[in-house]
Amino acid sequence: MEANEILILAMFGSFILLLFIGIPVAWVLGGVGVAFAIIGYYSDIYFDTWTGLDFTTLGLVVNRLFKIMDNWILVALPMFIFMGNMLDKSGVADRLMHAMQALFGRVHGGLAITVMAIGIILAASTGIIGASVVLLATMSLPAMMKQGYHLPLALGTIASAGTLGILLPPSIMLVIMADQLALSVGDLFMGAMVPGLMLGAIYIVYLLIVGLVKPQSIPLPDDAKPVDWGVIKDVAKAIVPTFALILAVLGSIFSGIATPTEASGVGAFGAILLAAFYKRFSLSVLREVLIDSYKTTAYIFAIFIGATCFALVLRELGGDEFIEQAFEALPFGPYGVVAFILLVIFLLGFFLDWIEITLIVLPLLAPVVLGLDLDIGTYPGLDNAELVWFVMLVAMALQTSFLTPPVGFALFYLKGVCPPEVRLIDIYKGVLPFIILQLIALVVLVFWPNLILWLPSVAYG
Repeated sequence: MEANEILILAMFGSFILLLFIGIPVAWVLGGVGVAFAIIGYYSDIYFDTWTGLDFTTLGLVVNRLFKIMDNWILVALPMFIFMGNMLDKSGVADRLMHAMQALFGRVHGGLAITVMAIGIILAASTGIIGASVVLLATMSLPAMMKQGYHLPLALGTIASAGTLGILLPPSIMLVIMADQLALSVGDLFMGAMVPGLMLGAIYIVYLLIVGLVKPQSIPLPDDAKPVDWGVIKDVAKAIVPTFALILAVLGSIFSGIATPTEASGVGAFGAILLAAFYKRFSLSVLREVLIDSYKTTAYIFAIFIGATCFALVLRELGGDEFIEQAFEALPFGPYGVVAFILLVIFLLGFFLDWIEITLIVLPLLAPVVLGLDLDIGTYPGLDNAELVWFVMLVAMALQTSFLTPPVGFALFYLKGVCPPEVRLIDIYKGVLPFIILQLIALVVLVFWPNLILWLPSVAYG
């Protein structure tokens, strides 16, 4: 084994080891990159190797950081984060919960279906999961427990509904994926619409089936009333303003009126107007939202900086060629390789955050997929159809990473707002069926790529 290959494996090993120790991921990524640039440099001097690394490699990081800060696509990130945080303060979810609970009140599992429906609406208007999970848990978990819901099912419903925001546009994960692979953000947003709505529909069908098979686990509320025009009007009043915001953001992108960056600004301003409309806007609220948005944005860009250093050193060592050759050597067909890649990403999701996987692993694996002889059909006018399809498969696989222990973000958000009697094992049991449903949805997308590529291809038709 050559020196470069040893260093590549050592880099990944050191990265995983330091993460398990508990060092923040941004420091791990940047520190490992710097350390192995130095190791490679002195290895060439004292061990007569040729790694191609020297201190000029680290100097190139500065140029890459300037390109990140000068990237107009990434301007959308803080705007979408601000929009999500402002909607959190606007009281939209609270109004939706009270209105829609009456709509589904006479259906077994009606409250769970309400939570899932609100999760879909919030997903299409926020793009982040933290606020959604906390909001849904705070508003619905006490009511579910009071009605006698099976606790793991209630917890799994809340966690899975809250994580839809990372898949449905305007997802910040899709913005980062588009930037890393030089894809159109609009293509990814359109490609995610059908898979995201399909996953939400699968969840709702599952809850309806549970209500039929085990009605005692999701009982009807004692005060359930028939649906009348008054209930429908309340639902319409609660939904229309939020849908107007969704239409303003996604509609402007899909129609070509605005770029995703411009639409993110429209969304941020629209969220302020929505908060003002519901009389929830004030200078103190604005200050709180700005600080929360700053913290989330700083966290993401700190990982960007560390990942840039790590990825540059890895590429200088020939890491992309090494990984590409390793996957090409697998004794599987093209779809077998895709399945293996998705399995690796699914397993990595147990231990790594989606940001690390997106910034480090995705750019390394995309060339492997492009080199495969995949037959996914013809989509005239859509550039890089195979890559758009693959990215959406990765996005669906990463959807599971928010629910899989031990580092699933949704699990910690949920545990943080649950009553003390709710155990972590209850949350684990609750999310397991929804992880299985996510994997089923992933398999469906593998065999029917048209579900991903139809909408973006029609936009160019």
